[in-house]
Amino acid sequence: MALLDDELALKVLATADSRGVPYAAVKKSLRSDEDGNIIYLELIETSQTNSNMTSSLWFGRAVSILLASPDGRSWRIKGQPYRCLVAGPIFERYYRKVQERFKDADLAAVWVITPEDAQDESLESRAAQESSEHPLMLHLDRIAKEHT
Repeated sequence: MALLDDELALKVLATADSRGVPYAAVKKSLRSDEDGNIIYLELIETSQTNSNMTSSLWFGRAVSILLASPDGRSWRIKGQPYRCLVAGPIFERYYRKVQERFKDADLAAVWVITPEDAQDESLESRAAQESSEHPLMLHLDRIAKEHT
């Protein structure tokens, strides 16, 4: 969750449209909240992501978030859109933050995503997991190198 609040981290939100066609976009407005949820601030009412998030909320489809830090840490989070706020005190709080940061930007929606699963996607972690799960799977060049 710390990567969500890291301003230097790359943050990609992957959604799917109503036909299941994937759509991924860099979204610097992803962050965590005090309840352990993921907050996504949508700045463009008519964006493809906003449309896909609405569809995901209505039909119970998960979204995926990829976080990558400059130091090589990388995490994938699977989550479920839980609610979309377009008014009220929480929306207003984020609206003020968006106005402070971007001046002329609008805030179309505050999306609340409940994280369901998180996976360390760094190369070292993934390689160790794959090696543990598939110990006999080696490329021929690695087998040859070990015997020479």
